[in-house]
Amino acid sequence: MAIEVYAPMVGKVVELLVKPGEKVEEDEPILLLEALKMKMPVVAPADGILDAYYVKPGEDVESDTVLAVIDDE
Repeated sequence: MAIEVYAPMVGKVVELLVKPGEKVEEDEPILLLEALKMKMPVVAPADGILDAYYVKPGEDVESDTVLAVIDDE
């Protein structure tokens, strides 16, 4: 089952921390967003394999934008 990872707020994608295909654990940071000049990690909501990102570094995102998808094991 695919689990979508959403942007918690408006911001800019700064860095992708995990490569697609890598295993992630719940609460592990998978990317960094910059909002109000602060960098904020976005974490995996569950254990699984990072399937894909739907954003790239430098991209501006709105709140609740789908950032990535994780396949649970």
